[in-house]
Amino acid sequence: MRFGVLGPLAVWDGEGEPVKVPEAKVRALLADLLVHEGRPVSADRLIDDLWGEAPPGNPANALQAKVSQLRRALGRDRVVHQAPGYRLRVDAAAGDEVDADRFRALVATARGEADPARRGELLTEALELWRGPAYADLADEEFVRPVAERLAEQRLAVLEEQAEARLATGDHTLLTGELADLVARHPLRERLRAVQLRALYLAGRQTEALASYAALRDQLATELGLDPSPELVSLHESILRQDTSLSAAPAPAPREHRTQASPPAVPAPAPRTDLPAQLTPLVGREQAVAE
Repeated sequence: MRFGVLGPLAVWDGEGEPVKVPEAKVRALLADLLVHEGRPVSADRLIDDLWGEAPPGNPANALQAKVSQLRRALGRDRVVHQAPGYRLRVDAAAGDEVDADRFRALVATARGEADPARRGELLTEALELWRGPAYADLADEEFVRPVAERLAEQRLAVLEEQAEARLATGDHTLLTGELADLVARHPLRERLRAVQLRALYLAGRQTEALASYAALRDQLATELGLDPSPELVSLHESILRQDTSLSAAPAPAPREHRTQASPPAVPAPAPRTDLPAQLTPLVGREQAVAE
């Protein structure tokens, strides 16, 4: 049996056929058990999550009724009574799977791949598991929100890694259009901005790359009172110099969105020039310096 949380809550049997879980409270109960990833959830916690400040007259009996409905949908052995409450049995050895677990496993495998093309394929496979926002049909439930937000953050990080892998394989032309939408929705993510700058530069759109950097710098200063990270500043300088290493070096991973001021950044080293180094101090101009 497969359980889907990367989108609206869904269940499929061993043949891949959808399993109907009727009634909103029963679906919320299933989501609550899935959120706890096989750990037992107390009856009190389940009652509070399902009914909040308006519990039924006999909460224990009402919960038991919802558990019975869920067992009828999934099978009696799926919802296990375990003090002080219940847990959902997901047996990986028997072929059971939660799509969020599959997503994380694919990402972990991808991160161990040295070949950027293979890494990109695995990350793409992981991202294709998403059918919409996590727990999309239960997004208003308080017990779901932290888990859904954590999964959304993981997905965004994987999108950044996938973009870097594609950039390393030379897929920068198509990437520029896809990244424009992501950057518009997450304008303060510096790692995402860095891969966009590189993609634009490699696509021959240096002016747009510089404009994107300037937009981020202005937004950071206006909204957070911060400057771009040293890594992003260095990338900007490399674009200005048309540094040939940009076509080969991996994309930098600047610090992410910051909500408070950080220590002053160490200035980036000055770019190399063809001027000779100054071997001795300038002498004989003390009066001019004083003036």
